[in-house]
Amino acid sequence: MPRANRRRPSGGDESFERLLSGWKRTETRRGREWTVQPVSAAQAQKDYICPGCARTIGPGTAHVVVWRADGVLGDTADLAARRHWHAACWKTA
Repeated sequence: MPRANRRRPSGGDESFERLLSGWKRTETRRGREWTVQPVSAAQAQKDYICPGCARTIGPGTAHVVVWRADGVLGDTADLAARRHWHAACWKTA
């Protein structure tokens, strides 16, 4: 029987990092609930402007995505209003 020469994805540390980086959590700030989802450096592929410091979050920079968890306009509107923050900026917001 011929051997398959296809590469199989390595499961190891890369899969574990991807799993951990996708964990979202709910935080309360100033009386409002926010959903916070980490983005790993490998997942960050575009430029974003951090609302905390007004600086660019470049591709390859780990950061967090934040959106309202208790918005009155519904989940779709909350997701559309999500923002990308430097993790340090979000901690001090």
